[in-house]
Amino acid sequence: MKIFPQRPSVLGRMIKVENIRSEALCGLCKRKEAFYFRRYSGERLCKGCFVKAIENKVRATIAKYGMFEFNDKIAVAVSGGKDSVSLLHILSKIERDYPKASLVAVSVDEGIAGYRDEALKIAEENCRKLEVEHHVISFKKLYGFTLDEIVEKLKNKSEDELSPCAYCGVLRRKALNIIARKVEADKLATAHTLDDEVQTVLLNMLHGDPYRIAREKPVTDETHPKLVKRVKPFCEILERETALYAYVKKIRFQNTPCPYAPEALRNDVRVFLNRMEEKHAGLKYTIFKAAEKLRLAIEKIEKTVTLKACDECGEPTMQTLCKACEMLQKIRD
Repeated sequence: MKIFPQRPSVLGRMIKVENIRSEALCGLCKRKEAFYFRRYSGERLCKGCFVKAIENKVRATIAKYGMFEFNDKIAVAVSGGKDSVSLLHILSKIERDYPKASLVAVSVDEGIAGYRDEALKIAEENCRKLEVEHHVISFKKLYGFTLDEIVEKLKNKSEDELSPCAYCGVLRRKALNIIARKVEADKLATAHTLDDEVQTVLLNMLHGDPYRIAREKPVTDETHPKLVKRVKPFCEILERETALYAYVKKIRFQNTPCPYAPEALRNDVRVFLNRMEEKHAGLKYTIFKAAEKLRLAIEKIEKTVTLKACDECGEPTMQTLCKACEMLQKIRD
């Protein structure tokens, strides 16, 4: 396998380095030629300053939200894609400054033929390079079904309107919490980017659940003995910039999209937001900031969420059955 994806047109559309006059210099170092133009801020950056800007932004985000303690054991959710492997590399670099902290990588094998095997190999390769311990948990062992098997079963249930991504999202979330707890992590770091965050805001509105916006935070605040606190160090970084970071640093990642992704409503929201961002640079940041204001307003009127143990599996949930068990029950029926 090659270091860079075999579909450059896809990568090109993602990072889309803006046209810059060849003589334009980096706005930070004032010495090297700029190769990237941030339309939302007006900055021109050379490769070295771009890398530093991303890493410094991650450090600033961690400090802003108080994501980590100096002696945390951090489990990084690594799928093998550009976002998660970039996060692993950056946190690995940051962790060197904190000798009492430790890092471990965790991955979920959903069981998607022709897709997940490659991603797991890439995740393992990056972990070996960084000398980070790597643990994998699978849908098959945990739930008795691969995602492919779940999709086949859903085909016979015409009344089920949920997409494969809806099932995968809920089951992955539970699996990550279980594996993070198993490795005794204090925090679970996920590579949700600014794009993911604003997509979720709009999806919650489209699903008629605005109160959920208050629960989708850069740092979870629900407490339960079995719940590993989640943090999102990339929550203020554009997805295109995590892709460009991986490209500049020559980090190997999987570029093949999940075969089930086009069926999800999130994909339509992603396309819409990208088109709007092209026309109105900085729109994604505007939505993110608006969501933070909404959270404060919602928290004042919404009661504190109390988690309890699922009657079926014992994992933390707000209902009698956790969403994962509810879905698995529907699949088995």
